This record gives sequence, structure tokens and C-alpha cells, in this order.
Amino acid sequence: MSNQSNIFVGCANKVVWVRVEGKGSFLNSSGLKEFAREMINRGHREFVVDVKNCPVMDSTFMGTLAGIALRLREIGQGNLHVTNLNSRNGDLLRNLGLDQLFARDLGGVTPPKEVAEAQPIESGAGPDRVAQAQTMLEAHEALVEAAPENLTKFKDVLEYLKQDLAHPE
Repeated sequence: MSNQSNIFVGCANKVVWVRVEGKGSFLNSSGLKEFAREMINRGHREFVVDVKNCPVMDSTFMGTLAGIALRLREIGQGNLHVTNLNSRNGDLLRNLGLDQLFARDLGGVTPPKEVAEAQPIESGAGPDRVAQAQTMLEAHEALVEAAPENLTKFKDVLEYLKQDLAHPE
């Protein structure tokens, strides 16, 4: 089995369904961020993220989810639901204070049949280094916005990413 991870998406009744297959990481966060931005721009306000087949999430991926939830909060409507959490991912979300930001559905939620054949987010060759660093910076800023106590955890990461973006080579 490969280490590749994919994110599959579909929409039904104005609900955006996201299924993570494999690790949720900085490698697939840019695609998710852009997809979510487009869906929000089209008027979608409810997101369901199924992490049943996601063994672990890194801070960039969790920050990307936080960014989506914060954007919905800023708009004043909508929710991001995280469903089918394993204990590890649940602990990760709690440790970063994100359990208060997301609507957590601990049981299984079955998407409607219209999204049973969800489409993968196109990753192509991946974002360029600068775009990826920008996604990582925005994700970590969202973690701090969601729970200010995260600043102590990610201060060095934020500083590094800001310097990296200020001096691209």
C-alpha cells in the first residue's frame, strides 16, 4: 500500500462532503483550502469532513480545517463537522483547542447517495514551494486564532514561515 493520501469531495443539498483517505497533511492542505474557498464563494455553508480512513493529521491540515471553520464563523453562518474521529485525531484536535471550533460527530455519518461517488481534489504536481509555505503559514495562524494558547506551540514555526516567505529563493 502506498503512502499516498487523497481527499474526495462531493456536494448534496448545499452540504460539502469531504472524505480524507490517508494522512491529512501539508501535502494535501492547499487543495482542500482552495476547494473550500470556492465552495464558500458559491454559497455553501455546511461542511462535513469524514476522517474515518485518516490515521493522523498534521498541524497544517488541522489549521486548514480551522481556517475553513473560522471563515464560516466570520460569515456568521455554517459549520464544519468532523466525523468518524479515531482516538488519536480526537486527542490532536482537543490538544489544539479545536474541539470547540468544530461540530464533532463522533458516530458515523453516511453521505447521501448523490455524493457516494465523490471526486478527488486534483493535486497535480502539487503547489509550488511559495504557495505551500503560504498555506502552511495561514493554517498555523488559524490555529492561533482559534486558540490563542497555541501561539506558544507554533511561535517558531510561524516565525520560520514568515522569514521563508519574506526571502524566497
